[in-house]
Amino acid sequence: MTLRIGPPAGIRGLLLSGPGLMLLGMLMFALNDAMGKWLVASYGLGQVILLRSVAAVVILVPFLWKDGWTTLRTVERPRLQAARVFFSTLEIFCFYYAVMSMPLADVMTYWLAAPIYVAALSPLLLGEKVGWRRWSAIAVGFVGVVITLEPSSAMFTAPALISILGTGAFAFMLLSGRSLRNTPDKVLVFFQISGAGLVGLAMAPFDWAPLGSPGALVMLCLLGIVAMGAHILVNRALKTSDAATVAPLQYTLLIWAVVFGFLLFDEVPRLTMVIGATLIVGSGLFIFFREQQLKRRDRVLPAVPE
Repeated sequence: MTLRIGPPAGIRGLLLSGPGLMLLGMLMFALNDAMGKWLVASYGLGQVILLRSVAAVVILVPFLWKDGWTTLRTVERPRLQAARVFFSTLEIFCFYYAVMSMPLADVMTYWLAAPIYVAALSPLLLGEKVGWRRWSAIAVGFVGVVITLEPSSAMFTAPALISILGTGAFAFMLLSGRSLRNTPDKVLVFFQISGAGLVGLAMAPFDWAPLGSPGALVMLCLLGIVAMGAHILVNRALKTSDAATVAPLQYTLLIWAVVFGFLLFDEVPRLTMVIGATLIVGSGLFIFFREQQLKRRDRVLPAVPE
């Protein structure tokens, strides 16, 4: 009898696992962000977002066709859906405006603070209870944001303020997602992409730049395709593995932002950014794991704020 011993899992198996899909999704999000930073340096903001949205919708349509168009007509809580579209559109424009003049890693540090804002606002907007441990983590996260801003007159520059506004809009997107649990992910993504595309369409005639070559059009459309691919990978990762396993991997986005920023734009991370990012990531991870711990406890005990 011959005993064959092989590797427990190949590269394909790793990539198709929940953590593998999440890591690949974060890489694609970082690639999307780096491409966006490069494109907005040469093309109008409205133009970039319009073509990005058109390409993403083209990719998304077959999935919506398969599910049936009634999912778009019978949505829950239309007013909240409209508010989510507004804030998601605001978030996209803020992000691309910020990366026009700020290092990619700095911008991503601000955006990764959004879960901290969610934890701070959830008692007010969702009626959730937050105890002293999570409030302490929220305070640490805010300190990290302030350190990243470098308290000085520079913290009041337009890009820095736009970044804070964008992360606030992103936090509202996350909060609204908790209240729209019955809406399919594809429908939520379709509405937010379409909203951004309509605003981009209104802006494009005023800042349209000649494409110059077919390659430029391909790159602009590829931006939307990469973004859609990233959304699909992350959604699939969350369905394949439990959130406690894959959600913390979102912070690898910051690593890729540093790598792409250095390789593509010669950006060297500032010490204050590294310190602030460490505090933000640490507090975000604590809040996440604390919420997971309380969810497990609530299955057998009454909810107690901690």
